[in-house]
Amino acid sequence: MRRTAAVGLHALLVLLVAGCAAGSAVSDYGKVTKGAKGATVRVEVGPGQRFSLAVADNPSEGDGWDLVEVPDTKVASYISEEHESDGGGPGSGGTTYFVFNGKQPGTTEIRLRNCWRCGQARTPSTEESRRLSGEAIFAVTVAGRPAAG
Repeated sequence: MRRTAAVGLHALLVLLVAGCAAGSAVSDYGKVTKGAKGATVRVEVGPGQRFSLAVADNPSEGDGWDLVEVPDTKVASYISEEHESDGGGPGSGGTTYFVFNGKQPGTTEIRLRNCWRCGQARTPSTEESRRLSGEAIFAVTVAGRPAAG
């Protein structure tokens, strides 16, 4: 009886862990705002509103976007980074989404960095890499009331 219970508990734990891992991708990006290297974009959301900062990318060409630092956690909380391919097969571009949730009223700056062909070093090693790398900046305001869609 004890062995059967232990096997059953183990099977339940395996299913729970597998279920959590399979569902880890965010399906609701909320309000999506597009940005690009060298641009500053304003974003206004309300408390509790999910929002995403979107940047075009193509990892097969050398794009490598990352969050420079977590923003003021009182204003916006970071949820995840998601990537969607344009569906053109291997080598096609896509979009990377950095997903956040608006918290308390206030402002914060979110900087995303694209280090072009930097690899694990995360630092441009060639002149071409330095020239093609850059930041997309998002000036985020969480309004005192829920923002319109």
